[in-house]
Amino acid sequence: MENARVALVHDWFPVRRGGEKVLEVFAEIFPEAPIYALFHFPGSQVEEIEKRKIRTSFIQRLPFLEKKFRHYLPLFPLAAELFDLQEYDFIISSSHCVAKGVIPRPDALHVCYVHSPMRYAWNQYYAYFSPDKLGFLRRIFIPPIIHHLRLWDESSSHRVDNFIANSKSVAQRINRYYRRDADVIYPPVDTQFFEPAEQEDEYYLIVSALVPYKNIDLAIEVFTRKGLPLKIVGQGPDYKKLKRKAKTNIQFLGFLEAEDLLHIYQRAKALIIPGEEDFGINSLESQACGVPVIAYGRGGATETVIPEKTGILFPDLNVQSLLGALDKFKDITFNKISIRDNALRFSRDIFKEKISAYFREKWYDYKS
Repeated sequence: MENARVALVHDWFPVRRGGEKVLEVFAEIFPEAPIYALFHFPGSQVEEIEKRKIRTSFIQRLPFLEKKFRHYLPLFPLAAELFDLQEYDFIISSSHCVAKGVIPRPDALHVCYVHSPMRYAWNQYYAYFSPDKLGFLRRIFIPPIIHHLRLWDESSSHRVDNFIANSKSVAQRINRYYRRDADVIYPPVDTQFFEPAEQEDEYYLIVSALVPYKNIDLAIEVFTRKGLPLKIVGQGPDYKKLKRKAKTNIQFLGFLEAEDLLHIYQRAKALIIPGEEDFGINSLESQACGVPVIAYGRGGATETVIPEKTGILFPDLNVQSLLGALDKFKDITFNKISIRDNALRFSRDIFKEKISAYFREKWYDYKS
């Protein structure tokens, strides 16, 4: 790929989560490649990304962006299509929304790493837009907007030559919605940074964006009943609603810097994942610290958690199922070394090696 002109495309950079950590590895592999994103909040990413030239769209200049960027969703497909990528031979997109829909040159190669097909348009539509949560005007306007997004999302999938999914669950969704096959390469966890410590406290932990499909309200209801200490790390539009439901045993910590997050992980009794994850990098960050996971037994958790060895999977999204998992958890003795060994299978070095080999293979196949 020595002579390939490469461009990296990411949806946006408001915060640093699992998708951004994948993009960081792409940027290491292609240190000269420009990065395209709909918008970027300066200071939100690691230095290696911040010092790169990030080419943003017209969305960057819209008012109230930092607090209201989700309101501009209907404009996102247009913003992605307006990126001029005609000078590049090889496009690598990192997508959970519209990055896969950029328009490459006809003779260029486009490989897309999918964190999830657009959740609010497909499998999580009712979590975000249930009619009983919407006012009158939104009930009128949102369905046709989402219908248009679905049509665009499916049609733009044909601009991708090769799909990579971050889990088998996401690969199944790519096949269902786009009728395309996807190779699975699990995303990286920084097992050198996330490591065990001896000290353990009595609190349980959630590390999550505070958005509807994460089902944080289920965990709040269960921990309110049990009176067990729960710490919640993360930000999102559901913060105020969830805070109102929480009792004094539940503490919201907001956004934490990496070192603070590490210490919170290390001392936790268990990580709670009360919703279906596409992959769930937080599960492996926790396991890298030797901390077991109690997770809903669908989606990515089934690929990262070994039942009764590195955690507990509960079968149903209801109070009784999570209560049962907490009771079962108390009866099992977990081994920190075994838990961490599971996380080591997903290390950053392994991911970088696999994804680099994949890019080389697809590039040489394309040029041959």
